[in-house]
Amino acid sequence: MNENKEELSRGILIRGIGSFYTARDPEGNEYTLRCKKKFRHQGMSPMTGDEVLFSKGEGDAHGWIEEILPRKTVCLRPPVANVEMLILVISPVPEPDMLLADRQISRAFAQEMEVMIAVNKSDLDHQLASGIRQQYRDTGISVYEVSAREKTGLEELKKAMRGKLCCLTGQSGAGKSTLLNALLNLELETGDISRKISRGKNTTRQSEMIEKDGIRVMDTAGFNLLEPERQLEPEKLKERYPEFRAYEGKCRFRECLHDREPGCAVTEAVKQGKLNAQRVERYRQLLEETREVWRARYD
Repeated sequence: MNENKEELSRGILIRGIGSFYTARDPEGNEYTLRCKKKFRHQGMSPMTGDEVLFSKGEGDAHGWIEEILPRKTVCLRPPVANVEMLILVISPVPEPDMLLADRQISRAFAQEMEVMIAVNKSDLDHQLASGIRQQYRDTGISVYEVSAREKTGLEELKKAMRGKLCCLTGQSGAGKSTLLNALLNLELETGDISRKISRGKNTTRQSEMIEKDGIRVMDTAGFNLLEPERQLEPEKLKERYPEFRAYEGKCRFRECLHDREPGCAVTEAVKQGKLNAQRVERYRQLLEETREVWRARYD
C-alpha cells in the first residue's frame, strides 16, 4: 500500500461495471475506483457490498481500491458481500423452482443471514404464498405476499427491510426489479417472460446497491442455475435446516442424516405431518447431490 491507512478514505462498493467500481463514503459522496492487481494475485475480486479503503483520484482521475476489509458474509451468485438479509423473490410466473430456492436458503443459513421470501405477482395466484408458508414453517423464514402491480403488501415488506443490508435475489423473471421499483418508487428497467421457454429475461446485468427511504438493498441479476458447493461435507447439510433441530438425538442412529434411515425421527415427523414433505424431499435431493460432489472432489 502506497499510503498510510490514516490517509485513505473508507466506503462501501455500490456497483461495479467492467474494471471500474463506485464507492460511497459515509457522507454520501461517490468515487470511481479501479482495483489493484494485488487482489487478483490474492484470488480476490471486489464485490458490491464490500467495505473498502481507497485512495481518491485527483481531478477527473479515478482512485484505487487499496484494501478490501474482512467480509461478514459472501454470496457468489449473485456476487455480493456483507448481506444481512436475503430476500428471495418468488412468483407464480415463471413456475417457482423451489429446489433452487432451497440451495440459496441453505447457503444463507450457513452464514447466519436472515432470510425472507417475497411472493410477488400474488394477484395471479393467491394460493402460492400460503403454500410456501406451509413449506417453510418452523424455519424462521417470514413469507410476505406482495404485488408490485397492485401495490399491495409493500409497506409491511419495507418495514421488515429497514435497518439491514438486504439483497433481492431469485429466478429470472420473478419481478425483482419491478418489485424494487414499487417499493422505492424507482424507474429500473424491467423485462417480461420469454414465451418459448417460460423464463424471465434478465434486465439487471450487475449487482447494484440502492439506498432510499432508510432502506439499503442490492438489486441483482436473476438466474436459473446454482452450482453445487464443492467443499460442503454431506454430514453438514442437515445443520442448515432449522426445522430438523427438534429431532436431533431422537433418531435410532446417532449419525442419521435423515435420508430414510431406519428409525429416523425426521421421517416419522413427515408421516405425522409435523414436517413438510416437499421441503424434506428437496433436502434429500440436495443431500444426494452433495454426496456425489464430495466423492468426486479429488477427481
